[in-house]
Amino acid sequence: MSAVYTLFDDPQQAQEAVNRLRASGVADPDITVISGEPFEHFEFSQRDRPTWIFRIAVAGGVCGLLFGVWLTRMTELAWPLPTGGMPIVAWWPNIVIIFELTMLTAVLCTVGTLLVTAKLPRRRPAFYDLAVADDRILVGVENPATPREALERALGVPSGQIRTLP
Repeated sequence: MSAVYTLFDDPQQAQEAVNRLRASGVADPDITVISGEPFEHFEFSQRDRPTWIFRIAVAGGVCGLLFGVWLTRMTELAWPLPTGGMPIVAWWPNIVIIFELTMLTAVLCTVGTLLVTAKLPRRRPAFYDLAVADDRILVGVENPATPREALERALGVPSGQIRTLP
């Protein structure tokens, strides 16, 4: 992995650097912005679109519900136990199993979606600098296709403050 980046103290400077990177031809998905706190009133913090994690969790829950209903009903019909005129399929005890399967599949789908969207586990280390933990804002480009000199001009800081990863 190679990267060209710099660290900012002020979120306004980070926003200006993001705008200059865009103006120099760097695509939005190629620009990396990492901060230790949310800066919701700046545009760079709104770049990532929401995921489908909620919809996938609901779909997993519905699938678990349907599977739970099918499993309990088919099990009771496959091995009927007559109990003095009571129905073979008893819904009140089945609700426990149906609920547990619903929650299990919803949780598994949520965790699976989280792992996929967070790109975990990684084969290589993430693009990060420890100074982000000290209230700095990282703005940079990972595996740049744009020449390094153009990126340095776009980041708008002296070349001594530009950092690179080999």
